[in-house]
Amino acid sequence: MRTSFTADQLADPEMAASAGAIRKCVHCGFCTATCPTYVLLGDERDSPRGRIELIREMLEAGGPPAPSTVTHIDRCLSCLACTTTCPSGVDYAQLIDHARAHIETHHVRPWPERLLRMLIPAILTRPKRLAAALTLGRLARPLEPLMLRLKLTPLAALLRLVPPPSPRIQATPTRTPGGKPRGRVILLQGCVEPAMAPQVRAAAIGLMTRAGYEVVLAQGEGCCGALSEHLGRADEAKAMARTNLAAWARAGPVDAIVTTAAGCGTMLKSYRRLVGESVPARDILEFIAEVGLPPTVKTPPLSVAYHAACSLQHGQQIKAAPPRLLAEAGFEVRTIAEGHLCCGSAGVYNILQPELATRLRDRKAANVNAAGAAVVAAGNVGCMAQLASVLDAPVVHPAELLDWATGGPKPAALHHPR
Repeated sequence: MRTSFTADQLADPEMAASAGAIRKCVHCGFCTATCPTYVLLGDERDSPRGRIELIREMLEAGGPPAPSTVTHIDRCLSCLACTTTCPSGVDYAQLIDHARAHIETHHVRPWPERLLRMLIPAILTRPKRLAAALTLGRLARPLEPLMLRLKLTPLAALLRLVPPPSPRIQATPTRTPGGKPRGRVILLQGCVEPAMAPQVRAAAIGLMTRAGYEVVLAQGEGCCGALSEHLGRADEAKAMARTNLAAWARAGPVDAIVTTAAGCGTMLKSYRRLVGESVPARDILEFIAEVGLPPTVKTPPLSVAYHAACSLQHGQQIKAAPPRLLAEAGFEVRTIAEGHLCCGSAGVYNILQPELATRLRDRKAANVNAAGAAVVAAGNVGCMAQLASVLDAPVVHPAELLDWATGGPKPAALHHPR
């Protein structure tokens, strides 16, 4: 694609990176078949190549973007399915993040949107605040129909995502029993997952300990920055990244920084682009695939429908390892039709774009339920929350199943099957 950026514009490294990504696009259209919003809406402006054209026009012109441009950029899930099918290697993540930052700086949104976008990082990135909000949300859950009637769709979407109370689980760092550990890892504590699914961290610690690794929780660590970046708050995301880098440096040498939330893993692997520093980030399933699954002590006779989170299969290109590990642990793994399409969670998309997110959720749920499995495994807490209320089977993290198969407790969700 041809561009007309000025020399002054290209002096900005961010603009130069975006210009290079735009020029790689050849308008082949392969991305349209894998883009969830184009599949739903059929509008070229809601396809990756259409958005690239809008981004080019917006960045070249500078200043406030057209309201229609904001609409179509906002509809992007950042699922990065387009990058999986792009034959030209377009760095779409660079483009969409730059576009959102430009919109955040130059576009004035209506005050209800501004308030919502302010509250999301203020609450979701702080586990204690989120835990309190979830308690209030459970009390207000019966008000969801009223919220819909009053056309307060984002509030209704928030109530729909509130999970039932989680068991109180104290997940503490551990040392391997006896002998010298194979290595030492930091487990990213996260911000949303500890409040919504604390059992996932406990399962990951048990699994990695059994694999022979000392697990450390770094003091002073905070949000990975993904939610802020999705909202176009680039400076805020960079500050969070630098805080984490400092916390990990104080924790001492480690073999890897392991994440149990696929969205966080994608963010950590983009720190080099964001702040110029790489980290040895690994998704928990990626890490176990590399170091080897601990010996299984039980083979639960369960069928598992594996839902591949977009941030894992597209953002990190981790596709074969999760179902292979589940099969190796003795589970019967079933595939899901249209597995490449997003479930509609996508960070905070299900809050900001509830109508489209609901359509994607229901489409995904129909395909998952059709697999007829006894349990659904999803490697991202956002996907788990998005799908749990509309699936026939309970939803767990794959780490919970692998932990169970190798000597850990049975996942709590399986004690109360639907």
